[in-house]
Amino acid sequence: MCVESEPVKESNGQENPGLPLGEVEKLIELLKESGVGEIRVKKGDLEISVKATPEVPAPPTASEPLRHPDAESSPSAESNGFHTIKSPLVGTFYRAPAPGEDTFVEVGDSVKAGQTLCIVEAMKLMNEIPADVSGEIVEILAENSAGVEYDEPLFRIKPE
Repeated sequence: MCVESEPVKESNGQENPGLPLGEVEKLIELLKESGVGEIRVKKGDLEISVKATPEVPAPPTASEPLRHPDAESSPSAESNGFHTIKSPLVGTFYRAPAPGEDTFVEVGDSVKAGQTLCIVEAMKLMNEIPADVSGEIVEILAENSAGVEYDEPLFRIKPE
């Protein structure tokens, strides 16, 4: 967190050359510990205001490729022998064709290539997402009625 301090003003509007740096340092520590955005202290004619501004992380450089957070922390599903079905678009994930109806698939179900696994709604259009391989559903990665991003893993299938 970066800390900015405003000039110390006396009640007559003049800056005070005798700034109590020890007290300002204590205010800065208090600001960091408390998590508040600003502290103002008035003592007699002396008024001190300390504001915290969040640190903005540096943007990645062109030489640093952007990575999905899960991509680095988990081993590749393909290397475990599983095939991952990913969302082809941004939208809302639905496991069933309509509220109250049975889901398209459950963990443990056998599916055939081309079989509908779910729907991703985007701009009021219902897009059926098919299996691109035949096999067994081993994991459903998205929550029903939750938003999904482009290329976000939705299912893991153990190919036949």
